[in-house]
Amino acid sequence: MSRQPNRSQPASRRDFLGQSSRVAAATALVGAVVPKVHAAGDDTIQVALVGCGGRGTGAAVNALSVKNGPIKLVAMADVFDNRLKISHQSLAQRFNNQVDVPEDRRFVGFDGYRKALDCLKPGDVAIFATPPAFRWAHFQYAIAKGIHTFMEKPVTIDGPTSKRMLALGEESVKKNLKVGVGLMCRHCVAREELFKRIQDGQIGDIITLRCYRMHGPVGSAFSGPKPDNMSELLWQISRFHSFLWASGGCYSDFYIHNIDECCWMKNAWPVTAQASGGRHFRGDNVDQNFDSYSVEYTFADGAKMFMNGRTMAGCHDEFASYAHGSKGLAIISTTSHSPAKCRIYKGQKVDKNDLVWAYPQPEPNPYQLEWEHLIDAIRNDKPHNEVKRGVEASVVTSMGRMAAHTGQVVTFDDMLNCPHEFAPGLDQWTMSSPAPIQAGADGKYAVPLPGITQSREF
Repeated sequence: MSRQPNRSQPASRRDFLGQSSRVAAATALVGAVVPKVHAAGDDTIQVALVGCGGRGTGAAVNALSVKNGPIKLVAMADVFDNRLKISHQSLAQRFNNQVDVPEDRRFVGFDGYRKALDCLKPGDVAIFATPPAFRWAHFQYAIAKGIHTFMEKPVTIDGPTSKRMLALGEESVKKNLKVGVGLMCRHCVAREELFKRIQDGQIGDIITLRCYRMHGPVGSAFSGPKPDNMSELLWQISRFHSFLWASGGCYSDFYIHNIDECCWMKNAWPVTAQASGGRHFRGDNVDQNFDSYSVEYTFADGAKMFMNGRTMAGCHDEFASYAHGSKGLAIISTTSHSPAKCRIYKGQKVDKNDLVWAYPQPEPNPYQLEWEHLIDAIRNDKPHNEVKRGVEASVVTSMGRMAAHTGQVVTFDDMLNCPHEFAPGLDQWTMSSPAPIQAGADGKYAVPLPGITQSREF
């Protein structure tokens, strides 16, 4: 890891352009550009859902709720049959006339995404909401098929797949594919208005950004010993927040939103990160996560962003982001992601007597808005490709995580060029494949050892 920033603009392509030709060959393509289909709202857009857990089902709800033309769910895939069944039942009950997924278009297994996308035609839409590790492989196939994509965040969790996804993103732009990334805060109208006001200088120069996600255990981030009735691989996928290879852990999968919205307000990505963190009252838990993270990001102009994460019961909870400028304070988000309740205060305190501006309530739901924007872009052939920004947000998040897990100062380029691929060869996995990380004799998995293991996270 570098001890000093090695460049002021971190998003260099010099180190991954060599991969572009390989990725281009792999995606090889059914035509130079996806034709302008579904124009003027006169065609049905077909959707395939890959990853049928809570977030995937929620994304499908948002997709089927868009009202600017007919949309149907026609295929589903997951590695867990029960999750697929529950998701299908829920969606069919709510959207009876828009869900047409008979048994022969419900696919279980690691190759299910291919079978589901094979049910679509060029210009249709795939939803990718599996654990993030699988994102690049699924996206590569969607590009080859000429299919527009909505992919959940983070889109990458390590250096090699980040380079791969950037190259794939360039291919998708060349094919005129529309791609949404699930950083829905970027579609929030309140935050958009706040961004404009900050860029207009209403709080002066941004000096410090603060973001917090501190609450009890979340998702599958804490896991006890593996049960005997599941394979190692499927169990790890079912508990994907517990394993760095699958999700980047709780840091990447949950904290990316707060990090991304702060970087948006700054209108820049940080160039370095240093951090601390640790495991505390873990009992028999075997996951790889730290319970607390404290990360200091530094931007090229010297401004700081502090990310504070904690998943411990009985402690002070906070879920918010703030921007401190030379003239005032901005509230970026207040309690979770939506509604944001963006506000500006004179001075540096949240005092109702110093309130300068507040976005009027209620706010439109950004989870729905990101789908409205994507489908509008597909139907009306508007530019809409969020891959590059999604990868950069994922890399920035990963550099903070890696700084905490290694105890080193990590730059954007360090993270992008780190050769440690967490789950190599996953595009070839079958239901009988071994998991990429194995438990020790005590049933526990390798955890980060800051200062001891300095060049990789586990």
